[in-house]
Amino acid sequence: MSVKTLDRQGRWRNKIVAFRVSPEENEHLNKLVKLSGLNKQEYLIHRILKEEITVNYSPRVFKAFRNQINEFNELLKNAQSIDKETAELIAYTIDLLQKFREEE
Repeated sequence: MSVKTLDRQGRWRNKIVAFRVSPEENEHLNKLVKLSGLNKQEYLIHRILKEEITVNYSPRVFKAFRNQINEFNELLKNAQSIDKETAELIAYTIDLLQKFREEE
């Protein structure tokens, strides 16, 4: 029998939850996950349970922030209309940056 892999709280996660998303939803979700610094599983569990997401700042997270801000900059330069998902992503990014400032 193989050894059970437990999470940080000592729980054995052996249940699978799967669902389908559109390519656009997947892209949006991936951006949120990158900005959080968590893996996708942890991010989704926190969101589903309505727990606060504590960002673990690392070079990878800073790179995700930089890339996202550059993408926002290009959207605004080109004066393209901003859809609801992009507006939510901008608000989420600003919220995370404000939390980071408070921690310093």
